[in-house]
Amino acid sequence: MEVSRPPPALGGGCLRTLTTLLLLVSTATTLNATKIPVSPDCGKPQQLNRIVGGQDSVDAEWPWVVSIQKNGTHHCAGSLLTNRWVVTAAHCFKGNLNKPSLFSVLLGAWQLENPGPRSQDVGIAWVLPHPGYSWKDGTRADIALVRLEHSIQFSERILPICLPDSSVHFPPNTDCWIAGWGSIHEGVPLPRPQILQKLKVPIIHSDLCSRLYWRGAGQETITEDMLCAGYLEGERDACLGDSGGPLMCQVDGSWLLAGIISWGEGCAERNRPGVYTSLPAHSSWVERVVQGVQFRGRSPGSGAAGSRARISQ
Repeated sequence: MEVSRPPPALGGGCLRTLTTLLLLVSTATTLNATKIPVSPDCGKPQQLNRIVGGQDSVDAEWPWVVSIQKNGTHHCAGSLLTNRWVVTAAHCFKGNLNKPSLFSVLLGAWQLENPGPRSQDVGIAWVLPHPGYSWKDGTRADIALVRLEHSIQFSERILPICLPDSSVHFPPNTDCWIAGWGSIHEGVPLPRPQILQKLKVPIIHSDLCSRLYWRGAGQETITEDMLCAGYLEGERDACLGDSGGPLMCQVDGSWLLAGIISWGEGCAERNRPGVYTSLPAHSSWVERVVQGVQFRGRSPGSGAAGSRARISQ
């Protein structure tokens, strides 16, 4: 920063004082520009100046995607809802529900092998699976809320995602995205340095998906709380290690968590698209449990986006 030369009457001591004041003002302005509010707007990345068939994401592109680690190794993905809550798939904790000490949550990572000094690693206090989830069947209501041991600090790399109102529908052929650090093929883990992968996937009509996974009368596989997305020809899909991660759709400029990566037959198999737990189907349950979760959506017939949020406690 240049300071104009003072007139003769202004001594050197005054010049040093003026320079110091200017530097302080400049520093304060910079700090204010990067300060993240306690409850930032959900679903809006603040960009810094493998999934099968996927591509590398950009650093801080999906700041709500977290790695749920078991014994220090990536196990599942999840999505940050508030500074104390993460949502993921219930099946990620099968057999370990009462052992939260085995798990931790890594936030703000882009490369798992080199998460960087601005990432945060937080323990899990407890896990609340949906009361309708069956550990035996393991399909319907495959959603769990994870309570972090302590509040995290938001940053450009760590931000919450929005939940859709129960009125929000994602029609067939809507282009959405998934992201995760899972295998790039069956039995082939994501290579080092394990960069977060992303993949665009279109929503598939539920009737078509039901036919693809038809098991016979009375054995409905695709339930009313599931979404299907992906490609009928296969080749691109979520895979092992992506479970619990987000299916994200952008509505009116904000990213909404449309679904949670739940299950599928194989990885990227023909006529076996990915199956996701629908968030609109469970939004009321999440809202009852999580203080501070933010909703976005379009009210039917309003023609305008609406939003609601509960104040974080």
